[in-house]
Amino acid sequence: MANKEETISFEEAMEQLEEVVDKLEQGDVPLEQAIEMFQQGMDLSKQCHVKLEHIEKQMDQILHEDGEIEELDLSGEDQE
Repeated sequence: MANKEETISFEEAMEQLEEVVDKLEQGDVPLEQAIEMFQQGMDLSKQCHVKLEHIEKQMDQILHEDGEIEELDLSGEDQE
């Protein structure tokens, strides 16, 4: 099942995470199931974080029309 989880999109992972959170917030879940759902939620959260870090690294570079790559500072801090 780990391979399936690795291939889901960011949007699918977020949707599943929201479902887990909604069910846990309802409080009608037996303790053992709640623990399993919490662990699943943590795994989904980690997957989303990894996917976001990967996208951020891709966005750190922009390919210009002339083929040159320019590093971008997406942190918003001015470096003078």
